[in-house]
Amino acid sequence: MARQEAAEIQVFDSGEHFAEQIELLALMGRDFATSLDIEKTLFKTLEHITHYMDAASGALFLLDESGEHLRCEVCVGETEITGLVLKSDQGIVGRSVQNNSGEVIHDVATDPDFNNAVDAETGFTTKSILCAPISVQEQKIGAIELINRKSGDGLFVQSDLTMLEAMASSAGLAILNARMAESLVEQERVRRELELAAEIQRSLLPSARDTHFPVHGINQPAREISGDFYDFFPLPDGRICFNLGDVSGKGMNAALLMAKTASLFRCLGKTIHDPGPLMSKVNEEIFETVTRGMFVTMVAGVYNPATGVVRLANAGHEPPIFHKADGSFSFIPADVPPLGITPHLSDGEPCPEVEFQLDGGALYVFTDGVTEGYIAEGVTLEVEGVTDLLTANAGLPAPERLKKIIERISGADLPLRDDLTILSVDDRSCAEARRKTPRNEVPVSSDSVQNRETLLKLQFPGKPDRLRLVRSSVSETAKLCGCNTEDIEAIVIAVDEACQNIIRHAYGATQEGDIILEIRRRGDEIVIFLRDFADPVDVSKIKPRDLDEIRPGGLGTHFIQELMDEAKFLAPPADGGNLMRMIKKIK
Repeated sequence: MARQEAAEIQVFDSGEHFAEQIELLALMGRDFATSLDIEKTLFKTLEHITHYMDAASGALFLLDESGEHLRCEVCVGETEITGLVLKSDQGIVGRSVQNNSGEVIHDVATDPDFNNAVDAETGFTTKSILCAPISVQEQKIGAIELINRKSGDGLFVQSDLTMLEAMASSAGLAILNARMAESLVEQERVRRELELAAEIQRSLLPSARDTHFPVHGINQPAREISGDFYDFFPLPDGRICFNLGDVSGKGMNAALLMAKTASLFRCLGKTIHDPGPLMSKVNEEIFETVTRGMFVTMVAGVYNPATGVVRLANAGHEPPIFHKADGSFSFIPADVPPLGITPHLSDGEPCPEVEFQLDGGALYVFTDGVTEGYIAEGVTLEVEGVTDLLTANAGLPAPERLKKIIERISGADLPLRDDLTILSVDDRSCAEARRKTPRNEVPVSSDSVQNRETLLKLQFPGKPDRLRLVRSSVSETAKLCGCNTEDIEAIVIAVDEACQNIIRHAYGATQEGDIILEIRRRGDEIVIFLRDFADPVDVSKIKPRDLDEIRPGGLGTHFIQELMDEAKFLAPPADGGNLMRMIKKIK
C-alpha cells in the first residue's frame, strides 16, 4: 500500500504529468474564451477531463436558478444521463455540492447516499466515484462526477481528486465568466431593442404644432417604452381626426400592440372619417390577432374648426373632460367595451357616437396614468386635480396647460406609476375666428335633417338599453344651450318617451332598426328631430287619448306635447321611415 501511494505521488509530481495538467487547463480556458456556445464548450471540457482522468464515464451537473435542483447538462462515456434532475442534496453529487467539498468513493457499495437506480436501468456497474464541486468564492455552481477508472482495479485514489478539483475550479470560473458575458450580451440586446422600440413609438406620435393649432398632445413614458399613444391629422375637408389610447399590460407586447393600433387608426382614418365606424373597424382588426387577455381602451373623434363641432366615440376609456367656455365641466363616459375583447363593439351595430359643440371650450382626453399619478407620497392627482389645474391655468395656451398637468405629476420626485398621456382639442382660437368672420347661414328649404347644422347627432339601435346614453347626451346638449333645470328635464323626458314609442310601436316586438337623433339650435329654440326606418305611420291615427279614460297606453304622445312647445310628425323622408320634430323655447 505504501508503494502504491508513493508511486501515485511520484506520478502526480512528475514533470511530464504536471505539463499535461497545465496544458489541459490552458486548453479548457481557451475553449471557454473562444466559444459563445457554453453547452458545446462544457461538453468539450468534460471530454478532456474524462479522457485525462481515464474515467469510464463523466457527468457535469449545474444548479438551477432556485438552487433546489441539480441537472446533468452534459454527459460522456459509457453511461448517458443527460437531463437527469436531482434534488440539490440528493446522492453523492448533491452531498459534494452542499458541503462544497470533493470526495473519492473507493467503493460505492459502502456509501449510504449512493443511488443504484441508474445502474439498474442502464445495466452499468458503478464501482468508484470521483466528485468535485464547481464553485467560485463560495458561490455554488454545480459539480463534476467521474465514474470508474478504466485501468487497473477501476478505483479512483486521492491524487485523482486533487487534479479534478483543480479542473473543476477552472471550469467554475469559466462558467461564471461565460454566464456574465451571456447576461451582458442579453442586457445589451434588450437595451438596443428597447431603444429601437422607443424610437419607433416616438415616430408614430404626431409632430408638435403651432400654439394656435387646435389639437395638442403629450406622451411621457414611465419606462423606456409606452403602451399609451395619441395621434391627430387633418382630413381633406378641413376637419381634424384625433385619437388617444391605452394598451393593457406592460413591456414589449404592449408596445407592439400600441404600434399596431396607432398605425391602423392612421391608415384607416384616411378613408373612414366617422369615429364610430372607424373604431369598429380598428376593433375588428385587433380582435383577430391580439394576444389573449390584452385590450386597448381608446377615444376617437373628429373636430370641425369651422363649426366647433366634435363627434366622439369612446371604447372603454377614461371619460374625456369637456371644459366649457363658462368654466364648468362635463364628462363623456364610454358606452362600449375596450378594443380587442369582442369582435363587435356594440352587438353587431356601429360603435355609438356622441356629437356636441365646443363653442369656445376645450376637450381633454387622457390615460389613467394621469389621474392615478402620484403628486405626493400615497396621494394621486385624481380627476378633481385635473379639473383644478385646468381651471387655474385656463388663461395659458393649450400646450402650456398640458405641461402643467404633466409637471404636477413628474415633478413630485416619485416614480411614475404609469405612462402619462394627455390630448386637448381647444376651440378658443377657432371660435374667435368664427365670431370675427360669421358664416353665411344655410337657407332652410325644408325641415329635413340634412339641411341644418347640428349640436348633437346620434345614430343608435332601437333598443331600450341604449337610451341611457341618449338621455345623458340630450341633457348635456340642453345644458350647453343654456336651458334651465326644469326645461332640461322636460326635454330629456320628451326625447326618451318618443324613443320608447319608436321602439315599442314603430319597430314592435319582431322588428329591429336604428334611430337617428339630431338636436339643433335655432335662435331661442332647440329643435329636435327623431327619425326611424320603420314603415310610415298614419299620422291621423296618432292622437293623445282623454286623460279621464283609465286604461294603459296612449299617454306618451300626451306627455310629449305637454312637455314641448311643439311636437309633430313631418312628411316622411324620401327614402322611407318617419320623421318627428320637437321644439322647445329657451327661457
